[in-house]
Amino acid sequence: MRAPVFSSHSRKNNFNKMKADLKVLLVDDDKATNLYNQYNLKKLGCCKSIDVALNGQEAIEFLTSKDEEGNHPQPHLIFLDINMPLVDGWEFLELYDQLSEEQKGDVIVVMLTTSVNQDDFKKAEANPHIKDFKSKPLTIDKMQELIESYWESK
Repeated sequence: MRAPVFSSHSRKNNFNKMKADLKVLLVDDDKATNLYNQYNLKKLGCCKSIDVALNGQEAIEFLTSKDEEGNHPQPHLIFLDINMPLVDGWEFLELYDQLSEEQKGDVIVVMLTTSVNQDDFKKAEANPHIKDFKSKPLTIDKMQELIESYWESK
C-alpha cells in the first residue's frame, strides 16, 4: 500500500487550524533573506511575532532583554544562520549555552544556512540546542514541516 501524498494545499488547510501564537527570531545578516523569511512566515499566519537579529550578538542582546513587565522575549523558534559578521552561528550557540533558562525559554533552534559543508552538518547534529538543519531558502513547505514536527499537538 502506498503512503498518502500530501499536497501543499491539504497541508495548509490542516495547518491553518493551528493557533497563530509562535514567536520567531530570525538570526541572519542577509536583509533580503530576512525579508523573504518574514514574508513566508506572515503568509502562513503562524506567528504572534517575528523578530530579526543581524548577527549572533544582536540575538543574544535580544534574548537577554526584558519587556516593560520584566519578561524575556523567549521565542519558540530561532532560525540561525552560520556565517555572519561579529558573532557567527557557532559563537552564538556558545553564548546561548551560558544564558539562564529564564532567558532561553523553551526554544527550538533550527540552523538555516546555505552551507553544504558536511562538518557544519555534523557539528549541528552534535549540538544539543540545534533541533534541525535546513538549507536556505525557508520555504512555506519547510516551515509547515517544522510546525507539524514540533507544535502540531498544541
